[in-house]
Amino acid sequence: MKVVGFAGYSGSGKTTLVEQLIARLRARGLRVSVVKHAHHRFDIDHPGKDTFRHREAGAFEVAIASSRRLALMREFERPTELSVHHLIAELWDGVDWVLVEGFRGSDLLKVEVWRPATGHPARYPDDDFVVAIATDAPAALPVPTLRPVLDLNDAEAIAQWLIDNGERFDYDPERYLPHV
Repeated sequence: MKVVGFAGYSGSGKTTLVEQLIARLRARGLRVSVVKHAHHRFDIDHPGKDTFRHREAGAFEVAIASSRRLALMREFERPTELSVHHLIAELWDGVDWVLVEGFRGSDLLKVEVWRPATGHPARYPDDDFVVAIATDAPAALPVPTLRPVLDLNDAEAIAQWLIDNGERFDYDPERYLPHV
C-alpha cells in the first residue's frame, strides 16, 4: 500500500482536496482509505442509537457491521494519543492508497496544503517530510523551494503526480511498528 499525508492548517483546503483525490484515484480503479486526525471529542453516532447506548453503558469497543459497511468505536479510559502508524495498522490490507489528513507533525511523507489567505505560516521550510506543496498562490510561497509546487485547484494533476511518484509512498509497517 501507498501512504501519503496531507497537512495544513484549518481552512487550507485539505478535506476538499482529499475528497477530490479519492474520486480521481477510484476512477483509476484503485481502492482508497482515509485516516483523519480529529481534535478534541468527536462522535460518529448519536444519542438514542444502539451503538451510542452501548458505549454509554461502558463498552470498551463497539463494532457495527452490515452488508455494506463496518465501523469500530473504541473508548479510551484515559486520554490516549495514537500515532498515525497505529491507525494505518488498523486498515484492511487490500487497499492501494491511504490518504492521511492531518497529523501534520508525523514522520509520513506529505503534501502541504497551503493558502496564504489563512494567515498561517508555511510548514515546508522546517518539515523534511513535506515532499510537495499544493497551493493556490505559488508566487506567495515564503521561501523558494525545489519541491514540486502543485496547483491546489487541479486535483486531477495532483492525482497524476501521486501515481507517477507512487514508489516514493510505498509503506513498510515494520519500519514504524516492528511488532505488526
